[in-house]
Amino acid sequence: MDVDVTSIKKWVVFYPIYINSKKTIAEGRRISTSKGCENPTCVEIDDCCKHLKLPSVIEIEKAYPRDYLQRGRVRVMLKTEDGTLLNPAIGSRKQLMIQVAELVRRHPGRTKKQDTSSSSSQAGPSKTGGKGGKKKK
Repeated sequence: MDVDVTSIKKWVVFYPIYINSKKTIAEGRRISTSKGCENPTCVEIDDCCKHLKLPSVIEIEKAYPRDYLQRGRVRVMLKTEDGTLLNPAIGSRKQLMIQVAELVRRHPGRTKKQDTSSSSSQAGPSKTGGKGGKKKK
């Protein structure tokens, strides 16, 4: 995308932790846990923004201030320079978070990951060897 860097600074900042249902509000979640999704990534959020026809840029080197180990954020353009909405269905940051969280849950990469993990867990009961008793002192 050929977008000026100074204009990107005016875009909305979207950290994945904002829609992570495993985090608390104190840790940075901004929507309810029922509407959120588990451990979203910047790439999934960026794909969802592209699906919603919103320009977005991943800034992988940036970290969330409350949890500096949480790397990456996405910049999203909600409005043009003159103030008109790019997607009329999304008028605020909160609406953007709710829409993206719903799309991340149905993201193709996410559904494939869940299918492979659920099929491997149905392999049958496994027997662990060993006595399994208490240790004597």
